[in-house]
Amino acid sequence: MKRFWGFMAMAIVLTFARVPGAAAQAPEGQSQKEPEAKPAAETTPPPKEESSVTDHSLRMGGETIAYKATAGTILLKDDEGKPNASLFFIAYTRSDVKDLSQRPLAFVYNGGPGSSSVWLHMGAFGPRRVDTVNAEPTPPPPYRVLDNANSLIDVADLVFIDPVGTGFSKAVGKAKNKDFWGIDPDVKSLAQFINAYVGRNNRWNSPKFLIGESYGTFRNAALVNYLQSHDGMDFNGVVMISTVLDLGTISFNPGDDLPYILYLPSYAATAYYHKVLKDPPADLNAFLTEARHYAATTYADALMKGASLSKAEKAEVAKQVAHFTGLGEDYVEKADLRVNLPQFMAELQRSRGLVTGRLDARFSGPSFDPLAEFGQYDPQDTAVSGAFTAVFNTYVREDLKFGKDQTYEILSNQAAGVWDWKHEGGRGFGFPGSPNVEGDLTEALISNPHLQVQVENGIYDLATPFFGTEHTMGHLRLPENLQSHIHLEYYDAGHMMYLREQDLAKLKSNVASFIQSNSAH
Repeated sequence: MKRFWGFMAMAIVLTFARVPGAAAQAPEGQSQKEPEAKPAAETTPPPKEESSVTDHSLRMGGETIAYKATAGTILLKDDEGKPNASLFFIAYTRSDVKDLSQRPLAFVYNGGPGSSSVWLHMGAFGPRRVDTVNAEPTPPPPYRVLDNANSLIDVADLVFIDPVGTGFSKAVGKAKNKDFWGIDPDVKSLAQFINAYVGRNNRWNSPKFLIGESYGTFRNAALVNYLQSHDGMDFNGVVMISTVLDLGTISFNPGDDLPYILYLPSYAATAYYHKVLKDPPADLNAFLTEARHYAATTYADALMKGASLSKAEKAEVAKQVAHFTGLGEDYVEKADLRVNLPQFMAELQRSRGLVTGRLDARFSGPSFDPLAEFGQYDPQDTAVSGAFTAVFNTYVREDLKFGKDQTYEILSNQAAGVWDWKHEGGRGFGFPGSPNVEGDLTEALISNPHLQVQVENGIYDLATPFFGTEHTMGHLRLPENLQSHIHLEYYDAGHMMYLREQDLAKLKSNVASFIQSNSAH
């Protein structure tokens, strides 16, 4: 989604015919022939911005909210002032607001890289949402679209952005989509869009927020720092949904034991949910507190010993890891105490013939191969993608009157494969490692000491585990007074916690309160 599976795209080529020159003088005594007519040079019309504005209303909290929906594009320009990209967005603005300077404005996107904003749009915060089945595959069409009583339109105007190569957004002119596929090009393109939107709509004085999910949180850190330091646009708050700022924490690179430590509590939550623990705890939260402590102490110490760990110590650690994860002791020992995520997905419910979900471990699906070492697919992804795709494609054309003859790219299958992971921001020393934007968030918080960050964690999220987020947020090296600007919230669901209706309501409440409390002085 968002998502760090392979979401990996269209170049527009301008061709110019050579204009024929004047005919040469014919030799004396010979007639001069008229030059043969050449086909007219083909020209590509200059790109234009498009817009469709429609009026709607939504019943929320005992009141009817009238709002305007704008589905449109904004042209981005290169250093020479020539259009190089057309960025698609959908903006929802409340109709009865007279003073926009007091009205919060939130820019919302998903991640991938290579994902459109459809997930947060139609699953969480837009005025309409798709109805899916909790923790099970949603049946095929016809799907249901519901008024979203948990939309954020009551507390903020919303702008859902599709980065280049997703949605209806694309490179134009001589540019190609891949020119925008990288950490820094992505940030600069979204920053240019946000500047354009804010300027055109007279929103410079509005309280401003960024809301991103998954890679969108990685983008959040770099983007808020860029907008503040480069463009002088301060933000009131940043909402991080299913967070990763250091991609090394979810990468299971050879020789790096940290991801195994950070994943253990999420494995424990998953084992508890699927009832595979030999000694099930009475209280999940207490069990996860115990798992956190064990992972950060005894387990971390054992992994740090490497080959010097004794057989007796290894056997004892394998026993405890099995206790927390529901995996067999023998399996854990053979894995050298290090079970990576794809292995865990395949092994946890192998005896049941099931693969465990990655984005949301509550989901399960049949295994293609009961002997496979790794999980072959993500059951959460396949459970809801069809519903989101069909519902949005209908909604954008029928309700918003946009894109009738265009193809909406839900997930780019090319972006992730060619993504440029180099990044100029942040501060570090030594050789380049895994992409990391922790330094960007630290810089943004220090340069704007009023900035607040709210972090939403699903305890069944195996894509961006909650203990990893806690580790990251606790290692930003912030001054003590700024560490309190980081606020962590938890949900009994996965990466897309809004797929569980109770957590959708909780997410709305938490984010709405965050926006309201940080919009007034």
